[in-house]
Amino acid sequence: MSVSQPKVPQSNNSNAEINPEQALGLVSLGLMQKLSDKGLADLNWLREDEKCDSYELRQRLELTSLAIDTGAPLSTSEVSKLLGVRPGSAKVERGGLIAKKISRNVWRLMKSSQESSHWRN
Repeated sequence: MSVSQPKVPQSNNSNAEINPEQALGLVSLGLMQKLSDKGLADLNWLREDEKCDSYELRQRLELTSLAIDTGAPLSTSEVSKLLGVRPGSAKVERGGLIAKKISRNVWRLMKSSQESSHWRN
């Protein structure tokens, strides 16, 4: 069962009022015409943020999790890549992660909660 909409006779009179739906349609039509004339490259909200590479971020987070879970020894350059900053001392804490220097160019990465948890008698 379909509901039929009443048909409104069109008037060629320029002083005739338009309803809100027609006004919205005209504004949308004007906007679409302007967009097609200028092109879509000028709209900042349509572009992705070029500073954030989501693939690289996901890969870095997965590698960080893997390094923490396995406790694998890492080089200084690997720690720099995972933390986002080159370690400047033997123990570096950044963003809830701690990188500890074990020996020359050998680091271990752990969560800061793992560092503070210890057994007491």
